[in-house]
Amino acid sequence: METVKLNTGSDMPIVGLGTFKLRGQELVVQTVETALKLGYRSIDTAAVYRNEADIAIALKQFCPKYGIERNKLFITSKLAPKDQGYAEAKSAVLKSLEAFGLEYLDLYLVHWPGKQGMLREDERNRQYRKDTWRALEELHLEGQLRAIGVSNYTVRHMKELLEHCQVKPAVLQIEHHPELQQTELISLCREHGIHFQAYSSLGTGKLVSHSAVVETATKYNRTPGQILLRWAVQRGVGIIPKSTNPQHLKDNIHIFDFTLEEGDMGRLDSLDSGMHYCWDPEHVA
Repeated sequence: METVKLNTGSDMPIVGLGTFKLRGQELVVQTVETALKLGYRSIDTAAVYRNEADIAIALKQFCPKYGIERNKLFITSKLAPKDQGYAEAKSAVLKSLEAFGLEYLDLYLVHWPGKQGMLREDERNRQYRKDTWRALEELHLEGQLRAIGVSNYTVRHMKELLEHCQVKPAVLQIEHHPELQQTELISLCREHGIHFQAYSSLGTGKLVSHSAVVETATKYNRTPGQILLRWAVQRGVGIIPKSTNPQHLKDNIHIFDFTLEEGDMGRLDSLDSGMHYCWDPEHVA
């Protein structure tokens, strides 16, 4: 598995297992086992996914079986929007650590730039973000969070964070695919040594039927999903595709044995339209 070196010095797998909407202990455990067997070592979850404890069961059961040491795993979780704030964030991290039965998480992200229950335009969101980040910085310095970062932050949110932070975010995770390329955000992240990681790389599944993607897949004898994932990693973007299908899990990780030609990259690049298939955080104050 190819990795990227974070600004903390840690190595993070470029491909991780996404677990959004992965619910039910049996399915979670089965999916995580399949992923581990296939070579996945990075698992992305969040408090709001409500599957941390089930993922922990799978790791406890199958890591010894497949000889996977803790230091070979990369576990990411995220702060629920309801837990924005200094004390709330600290408490939430401890709950996630307890759910996993771990002494540390490899990466912890602020899931959303706003506080749950507050209007998007409420200026108090700014202070909540600042207080939350201070809590995560302290937990990072104490060693309970090996790296900290953010999710769904816009250029404005990122610039605000960079003005006051003592510890730079290691990762920004946000929606990214050929129709939403986030060029300005990627440039900002590269300028500050922040790894850019995509979710919804397939446009919630809608882009796999796009003619440009299908035709490119035919040319390379690959699946449309593999083309979209390869396009992302070729741009230096990390990915966390989610699937419970064993064949799809295998396909999603086998994208490092071919390269898209410049013309094909350009064709996919030309699809950028600013289309959001998920949430748009632009209007969060």
